[in-house]
Amino acid sequence: MFTSGLLWLPYTQRGKVQTKIARRFSQNSDSRCNKMHQPLSLFHKWIQENNELVNKWKEQEGGDTLTRDQNQNHTCLVWHSSEFHKLCRKIQGIAPIADHTQLELTVVYNAGVCLIAQSQFLEAESLLTKATERILQMTGDGPFASDPPVFWKTALKSVGNTALNRCVMHLLCLQWAIWLATCKLQTIQELQNELLSVFETLSSGVWDEEGSAPRTKSSDIALPVMDQRRLIELLQICTFIAQGAERLSEGRSSEALSGLQSASSLPAPRTLISYTHLLSGSCLAHMSRPQMALQCYRMALETDSQCVCALYQSMLIYRQLGNTQAEIQALRLLHSTLMLPAAKEPSPAGVHLLPSSLLLQSQSLSSLLSVPSALSVLHSLALKCVLHERVAEGVEYYLDLLAALHSEDQHGVHAAGPPLPKLPELYLQAGAALLMARRPADCMALCDEVITTTLELLPGKVVLKEPEECEAETRALCEEVEDGVGMLLWVGAAYLLQGHCHTHLRDWKQAVTTYTRCFNLLVKVRFKKRGCQPQIPSADMMSMQGTDLCILQRLKGLSLAGRGISFTQTDQLREALRDLQLSIQAFPGAGLWCGEVLWRLGRKQEAVACWERTWSFTPHFSELSLAVYLQEPQSGPLLDSTELRRRIEELSPI
Repeated sequence: MFTSGLLWLPYTQRGKVQTKIARRFSQNSDSRCNKMHQPLSLFHKWIQENNELVNKWKEQEGGDTLTRDQNQNHTCLVWHSSEFHKLCRKIQGIAPIADHTQLELTVVYNAGVCLIAQSQFLEAESLLTKATERILQMTGDGPFASDPPVFWKTALKSVGNTALNRCVMHLLCLQWAIWLATCKLQTIQELQNELLSVFETLSSGVWDEEGSAPRTKSSDIALPVMDQRRLIELLQICTFIAQGAERLSEGRSSEALSGLQSASSLPAPRTLISYTHLLSGSCLAHMSRPQMALQCYRMALETDSQCVCALYQSMLIYRQLGNTQAEIQALRLLHSTLMLPAAKEPSPAGVHLLPSSLLLQSQSLSSLLSVPSALSVLHSLALKCVLHERVAEGVEYYLDLLAALHSEDQHGVHAAGPPLPKLPELYLQAGAALLMARRPADCMALCDEVITTTLELLPGKVVLKEPEECEAETRALCEEVEDGVGMLLWVGAAYLLQGHCHTHLRDWKQAVTTYTRCFNLLVKVRFKKRGCQPQIPSADMMSMQGTDLCILQRLKGLSLAGRGISFTQTDQLREALRDLQLSIQAFPGAGLWCGEVLWRLGRKQEAVACWERTWSFTPHFSELSLAVYLQEPQSGPLLDSTELRRRIEELSPI
């Protein structure tokens, strides 16, 4: 290649020139080879080691998360944490040059992220504090303040506008994450101005510098294991959410609302934006603005269709407003949503390590976001339908509920929220619904299940005591008494429903037998006042009753009324009058039938007085506040009030 340019030279000179060019070329080649095989400095080796760990984690993070279980992720995280710590120990103690210190702080940042991701907050905080103390030693600032806000204010002031400023801010972001995860919102509040400055700085021009970094030699840059811009955005909105929940629980609704509305426009995952709308709605609900609250809940659902808490809170607003149909619709949607498999929203790139659930662990927020289990919602839906003239729907929901409870897949039965009633109680509610739907055979089958599984466990005698007296005894003894009373009332209610079924079928003799079984069971209960002998509960005790005593009296009244009505149908009027007069004390609705019996016995003036007393009686409670199986049965024989009033007019014409 060289000889063609030297043809004009004499042959002897041409050889000398070729030899000189070859020697020069050989020297250049040796120089290039030596440079290529020159070993990397420790500084660059450490950068390379850090970057290899980061890239390995990102490969793991970007893989198929559906095929990895939590144990695999945890094992990988522990390994990376250990490797970053090893690298951190290698780097510590090198000369305090800005580049070296930046490398050390980046590795500290990566190790800190891994520790926080494992909820090792004390270890992470210690790592961050020691690294920041070394920076303060370099700058000559000291002694170190023990108060965290003062310490970090000093660190930010110490680095000023130096190249280390950004690194210290990154470490402060991790400390911020620790404060959020450990619910130290007061400390965050004390550093509010500094954290706002960090957010503004790291969310603006700094990223242009980082964005240009890949165009330089990537081997000269220590990579972070977590996208720092995503982290600062995540911290900002999580802080607004946590502070809003705390202020809301403290009754500072208007103050919480202001911060939450500002947070709703921040860049963040859909789930967190929906939380801001949800909590804004809760603030407005506490401020007695239900319609505006409903709008916020709608926005939360539009932002994130999986925000079931917004559906639940909407249902509570409809219940508060008395809009029963909308409440039932919201319950139906809520149950359907809870039964769907949880759709996991993919986290934005770079925030898999520190999910929002790790940073939002305050009790205030958890209580605001709590939703009943799918089975509890199904129970509410069934009961609401039965109580509001949608009995056929309610029956189907009750049957679905019982089927789900007996299946192996009890979806969400242990979720937060109000617990389900015990199984015998659910059987009784479902039985009452079936009776309302004119399905007495199915009702009796459910009641038989309650009776056969519980009857042998019943105590021979039960004594109900005043709450103050019960508190003086051992907790175990009180619980034993309560369990005995509960089982006795369940069996009594099952007999009562079966009696109603027989009246529906007009089997009056069997109805009398079943109502008698119910009443005989209930008279085993005695009520004991302080310092008195046990006695049969009477109507004048109702002002001091507990729940069990109220149910007991109601069951007695209904069983006597049912038996009295059955006696009336077989013309056993004296027995009917006796039972109906006794039942009026606990069940005033029996007064109409009592008047009917008196009329048939020829005691018409007494009958008129009895009817008028019944019509003028104002109950102390709503029927809807009672258990569904304790409400007045609608399936037996009924009296027409219009006909009774006509009789009264004929008896004493005006």
